[in-house]
Amino acid sequence: MSNSSNGVIDVNWYDFPHYYDLAFRSETKREADFIEAVCRKYCSFRVRRMLEPACGSGRLICALAARGYRMTGLDTCGPALEYLRRRLKRRGLKASLLQADMSDFRLATPVDAAFCTFNSFRHLLTEQQAQRHLECVAGCLRPGGVYILGFHLMPHDASESCVERWTARHGRLHLTVTLRVVQTDWRRRIERVRVNLLARTPTAQRRLRSEFPLRLYRVQHFRRLLAKVPQLRLLEVYDFWYEINEPVVLNDELADAVFILQKTDCRA
Repeated sequence: MSNSSNGVIDVNWYDFPHYYDLAFRSETKREADFIEAVCRKYCSFRVRRMLEPACGSGRLICALAARGYRMTGLDTCGPALEYLRRRLKRRGLKASLLQADMSDFRLATPVDAAFCTFNSFRHLLTEQQAQRHLECVAGCLRPGGVYILGFHLMPHDASESCVERWTARHGRLHLTVTLRVVQTDWRRRIERVRVNLLARTPTAQRRLRSEFPLRLYRVQHFRRLLAKVPQLRLLEVYDFWYEINEPVVLNDELADAVFILQKTDCRA
């Protein structure tokens, strides 16, 4: 953590799970409803056990545990996992939590479904890491189980510069989030993203800044990657509207993609 001359503190924003959680809280119910709808539509058995790699602050772990699912979450971020443990305890919920790398993990008991809905997959910066992640998920799924994987693709006609800004509020805390792409390197397939957070209460405010790399994907990149993991087959694609009856066409115009992958009957 370091201070800049304009009062902005440079941090890893994943170490501030209460801000991260609030920034995306409004999406939680819609995502959880979609996950349940996918399981009903594509699994031939009743889904009871679920896994979330890169679970972070655990919005979806808590939401789905409250709906009766047996949840497992894993993440490398200690502060986020501790925040999630406190939240589960406060709500009287249970989940199995592991501090583990999403490209190197195993589970003792297979799960019926797994999900990673919002770009966490792109933190895997190499083809080898991404492939190992898919293989790890496949190894944890029972045959016929599904993996719901959501992340942004880069259409060929998309601008490489991008700025998004949104606000969220909880009680007396008001949060403004500004996300900006500051560098794009297609040779390495890496973009650098900067997140600025302004957290305000009636008596104080805090400015935080975080920068991190994400892997870039076009449609052909993901198709090529998926071909290396025959244990998973692509069933359908959705966008971030999460309309279960409205799958979309996977083409070079798609930007917000949610892939429904299914574990085949062959052993991982």
